[in-house]
Amino acid sequence: MKKPKLTIIFALLFTVAVLVLGYVMLGLLPMILFAFGFLGGFILWIIVPTNVSFDTIKIPFYLTLTFFLLHKFEEKYMDFFSRLSEITGVPVPETNSLQVYLLYSFAGAWLLIPYLVKRHYIFGYYLSWTFFTSMGVIELAHFLFPFFTPEPYGYFPGMVSVTLLAPVAWWGMYKLSGKSIYL
Repeated sequence: MKKPKLTIIFALLFTVAVLVLGYVMLGLLPMILFAFGFLGGFILWIIVPTNVSFDTIKIPFYLTLTFFLLHKFEEKYMDFFSRLSEITGVPVPETNSLQVYLLYSFAGAWLLIPYLVKRHYIFGYYLSWTFFTSMGVIELAHFLFPFFTPEPYGYFPGMVSVTLLAPVAWWGMYKLSGKSIYL
């Protein structure tokens, strides 16, 4: 499926906005991680021809979304942002700031995936790639964060739920690519 230049430009601006917000709010390290998901998803969207139906990705999408919500609860209740702040030296953002609302609205765009992909809107496939790539790649950083702390390697907030989240996101990426497993 050929991608219109305007859609590519909009997707690139969307990606850049997420990276800039990530840097301003959380610092360089989280921004680099966001780049793996959003810029990585953008690149995959550009190079992997994608025209699957929503039914093809429906189960991995809803499972990934469910495990992402579980992951956000784990991060919140296990104080992820305070621990991340110790690593980056960047204070935890105020929860009611405009920047936080903007970043969540960019992530909230992932909720449009079912609507957009059902109608084969090209931007929906971009969002799908960023969603699955973010969940399947960025979130693995929870296993790297302990190396940046003074304590011996151990639990870092978010680790447990990533063991469920990442594999279903990889499955979503596989299905989104249009591949099938024949038994």
